[in-house]
Amino acid sequence: MARRFAFETDKRLLAKAVWMLGVKGLRSIHRHKRRLKRGEFFPPFLYLSVINSCNLRCQGCWVDVAAKQHKIELEAATKTIRQAKAMGNSFFGILGGEPFMHKDLLTLFETHPDVYFQVFTNGHFITDEVAARLRKCGNVTPLISVEGSEIISDTRRGRDGVLNQTMAGIEAAVRNKLLVGVCTSVCKSNIDDLVNEKWVDRLIEMGVMYCWFHIYRPVGPEPNPQLALSSAEQKRVRQFVVDTRATKPIVVIDAYHDDAGNALCPAVTGFTHHVGPWGDIEPCPVIQLATESIHDDRPLAETFNNSSFLRDFRELTAGNTRGCVIMERPDLLVELAEKHNARDTTARGGVIDELKAVSPRRSQYQPGDEIPERNFIYRWAKKYAFNDFGAYAKHFDASRYQDPDQRVAEQKSCK
Repeated sequence: MARRFAFETDKRLLAKAVWMLGVKGLRSIHRHKRRLKRGEFFPPFLYLSVINSCNLRCQGCWVDVAAKQHKIELEAATKTIRQAKAMGNSFFGILGGEPFMHKDLLTLFETHPDVYFQVFTNGHFITDEVAARLRKCGNVTPLISVEGSEIISDTRRGRDGVLNQTMAGIEAAVRNKLLVGVCTSVCKSNIDDLVNEKWVDRLIEMGVMYCWFHIYRPVGPEPNPQLALSSAEQKRVRQFVVDTRATKPIVVIDAYHDDAGNALCPAVTGFTHHVGPWGDIEPCPVIQLATESIHDDRPLAETFNNSSFLRDFRELTAGNTRGCVIMERPDLLVELAEKHNARDTTARGGVIDELKAVSPRRSQYQPGDEIPERNFIYRWAKKYAFNDFGAYAKHFDASRYQDPDQRVAEQKSCK
């Protein structure tokens, strides 16, 4: 890995990533820990969905991509980032829709040269011209999604020719020496094609520096639950991630486990929260409920510190499961929304009905089957910078955990 970073990257971009994402990122987490000790709260990382529009129609998408376009205007995004920077934040995830459909996106990156951005994108708008401008910025890493073979990609993403356009975007980004990542929402239709050494080796050969395998979550107006992984398949993905980290010269992101393999949710631990295209402050991108907005009159620091909705979300969820609440306990989200009179932050206005229709299933929480990190660097980094920050230690009550697998087994035995 060290050899790859030494010979395959633009050293200016690498230095910026090490400083802003590494050094300043660790500093922001340190400040987060100190705030928690004082009984204060502000997430050290923020995700912003800057636009709802997208050129694709993916299965299981929760964003209103076909609705009238709405976006966070440049002024509002800049104000939000500046307020977060004042709290020590130096890293921001940019999502959509498709973020590159926002006409001011590159200007946003140029406006904030002192922080680092990760852009979740399908890669279709990354041309050599765009990639060259991103290289000049030096503070952006594109995380480009690949969902399987050509046929699978077309099916998963709702149109023809998707994979070729995505690969062209990856090639343009690599050609311009960007630090490029590739992510996959792992589901039943792509697990065999992409969760294997052959695919990782191909990414390394292409010049991709990091990858992210996250689990498909059946949410939104068309959740496609038939694509969701079983508990055994999720364990298989976790084992593959741990093994790949120890054997391949590529960074593998994992946002759902600590160093010992214990499951966690970044929103529940307070590590990150999300801002939607309308400016609503949500627990995470897939939970489209809110009581506050970045457009409110009070400062962002005050909003996060005093939000009873977000605080209750973290505590209620942490008390009942270490996994994904929307997959395992959607009833808790309905209860939370009713308690706080939280608004539906979608254009379609059907989130509560969607939650009530969810059939609970296991997520990353696999009690008794924890898989600890093999690589000592990942173990050290997670021990310090990616753990539960005391959330589960303080609130989790195993007696309240409802194992979806056990419930299904009991239902089958009754029949």
